[in-house]
Amino acid sequence: MSFNIMKLLFIPVISVFIMISSVYLGYSSKIPVMVLTAILLYGSMVLDRKYKWLRYGQFLFLGAFHLSTQLNWCVLLYYILIIHLIHRKSSLKETLPISVLLVLQYSLIRQVYMPPTSYNLLVTVFDFISSLVVVFSYHFVHRLEYEKSKLWKEKQFLTFHDVLTGLLNYDGYMNKVQELVEYRTPFQLVLLDINNFKSLNGKDISTANEILISMAKAIQLRFDEHLIGASRYAGDRFAILLTEQAVIDDEKFKFDAIGVKVCYSITCYPHEASTFQGLITMAEDRIFQMRRNVWLREQDELFRTEKMKMIGELAAGMAHEIRNPLTSIKGFIQLSKIQNYNIKPWYDVIMGEITRVGELTAEFLQFSKPHASNMKLESLSGCMIRVYSLCESEAASYGHTFSLDLPDQEIKANMDRDKIIQLLINLIRNAFQAMEKTGHVSFSLTEESRVAVIQVTDTGKGIPPSDLPQIFEPFYTTKEEGTGLGLSVCQKIVEDHGGRIMVDSEVGTGTTFTVRIPIVTEVD
Repeated sequence: MSFNIMKLLFIPVISVFIMISSVYLGYSSKIPVMVLTAILLYGSMVLDRKYKWLRYGQFLFLGAFHLSTQLNWCVLLYYILIIHLIHRKSSLKETLPISVLLVLQYSLIRQVYMPPTSYNLLVTVFDFISSLVVVFSYHFVHRLEYEKSKLWKEKQFLTFHDVLTGLLNYDGYMNKVQELVEYRTPFQLVLLDINNFKSLNGKDISTANEILISMAKAIQLRFDEHLIGASRYAGDRFAILLTEQAVIDDEKFKFDAIGVKVCYSITCYPHEASTFQGLITMAEDRIFQMRRNVWLREQDELFRTEKMKMIGELAAGMAHEIRNPLTSIKGFIQLSKIQNYNIKPWYDVIMGEITRVGELTAEFLQFSKPHASNMKLESLSGCMIRVYSLCESEAASYGHTFSLDLPDQEIKANMDRDKIIQLLINLIRNAFQAMEKTGHVSFSLTEESRVAVIQVTDTGKGIPPSDLPQIFEPFYTTKEEGTGLGLSVCQKIVEDHGGRIMVDSEVGTGTTFTVRIPIVTEVD
């Protein structure tokens, strides 16, 4: 029961009891005065919220009632009045003087109708002590109630609000939407998502939190007039509830000052969805499609950027590689001018450089050709036999031994036969050239989980670990006369066939190139 209800209930009862007792005990016969002052006291305490100036007369009405009844029992009314006057004041310094003055008034009036004996003087002292106990007890109880109320409010806030931004959390957002739907209130649900927020969060959590706080403030400012509720309900996602009259345009969702870009969806209730579940589902589907479209656009832009970067690197590499032989040719032509254009001494060198330019251009064109298009179901075993026959004599010219190892069962793959032959010849020739001394190259084919595994292993000097990550990069070569495009072309051919090419090398022992290509079985 609240104090306001208690005072409205007990003051009339206590006042009537004191008046009846005063008349019955013969202390007073001033019934009209007692009734009038009791009514004035009660009325002032009932109406003082509306008319605050009545508070300044309450102690006078109580003093007059006390004087007319001449009963010490009025002390209970004094205590009620003390609590009534101080219950809205939190400071003890403010409430203690009021309490002392009211007890002093009670004591002085009491001395009017009581003889000044030692007992009465001690009672006065006791009354002062009682008033202090009442005030301190009231403040103690009031502080407990205040802390309890504060904790309850904080609990309610944390239950339905996001601590970081102060907006509604997921539960608060859902409750608010359900409430609007239950009352059939038309509104607009806007879901907002920050693009690439995870990358910001990964770099600096404090910066990400500052962005979220700034976003929350910006949302509240921009939609203040039509804002029903706002929520941060999932990391970097916000939900905004707006009135039906709110006008929404793209300008309101530009947060360039904060340094972020967003995508958003708008769903209207009840025009587009008439139920709570239907509304939430439609809104989530729309924001998902928006995020997906943004992601696809970003991926396209990233792919285009990477493609242009690769084209630039290839063009720069090609220009550099061609410039070297052209510089040589130009120098020899200038020398020939001195000898009446007699190029015979440098003819072989010039022709070698021209051949080098031609080979470089041919390999570059091969590298830049589109995806393999002449795809047929062919036998990998037959293809490898063909490559073996073409390279066997070359191995002998180097003084190397060359072996072929094929499975008993034929292995077929969907492939461009000429491209695969080109791939394998390139790998085998690299193996021959990697062995400075007489060595051995093994050429094998196996099957693992419906994948053809082709291996070319040499016993050469091996590839240093520092060079392994770069060997498939265009124009990277350790050969004096190499173009640096051979392995890049090989990698492209394998990828065009849906496969992978890997290398395993140990310095001083040799190198193994492994090509894995999906195969086709009879069931397929």
